[in-house]
Amino acid sequence: MSTSIFYHAGCPVCVSAEHDIINLIGAENVEIVHIGEERSRIAEAEAVGVKSVPALLTPTKNVLHLNFGASIEDVKA
Repeated sequence: MSTSIFYHAGCPVCVSAEHDIINLIGAENVEIVHIGEERSRIAEAEAVGVKSVPALLTPTKNVLHLNFGASIEDVKA
């Protein structure tokens, strides 16, 4: 994996963090995954260690949880 993956659920905290991430690392370096709309990717996010959103999965597979917006359990409900 050479790019990061930014998982979010569309809340204001998530959208704000998305804009900041894109500004910091560039749109070409991050895949944006709105798990509120792409519910099939929730299991993927959980499998890599995402516990809450917004979260950034780095190319080295570290999960960075940012500005707590919602737990993954809340998103699944």
